[in-house]
Amino acid sequence: MAQATTDAEQVAADYVEMWNEREFERIPELVSESFVHVDPDGSEAHGRSGVEEYIRGILADFPDLHVDATETVSSGGTVMYEAILTMTHEGEFEGIPPTGRELEIREMATVEVVDGTVEAHRVYFDNRETLAQLGVLEE
Repeated sequence: MAQATTDAEQVAADYVEMWNEREFERIPELVSESFVHVDPDGSEAHGRSGVEEYIRGILADFPDLHVDATETVSSGGTVMYEAILTMTHEGEFEGIPPTGRELEIREMATVEVVDGTVEAHRVYFDNRETLAQLGVLEE
């Protein structure tokens, strides 16, 4: 028997879909004003304008970025998902000139949903894997 999707899981899925579909107009409905996005290196993007700027910056380097959330678990307003990110390196990323390489990155993320909007999005991935796929480090 399939498990029912929780409200928090649906909000998290809608947030991922917003990334995949580039639906920036949905940010006010999906993201709280006090939103924070945290990358593995600790860098943060704050608020609705911060998340849009962050996403646009990533898409400048990887315009075909797609997030495929493969597994999701949740408890209350906390949703964790495992994902495969596919993308092509077409812009300067962390000082690395475009390589045209196609990347496939494994990611884990935590989404905190409060009152029906995303309050926080924390992502975890192996940056060495990313750099190796870009050809900067040996795989």
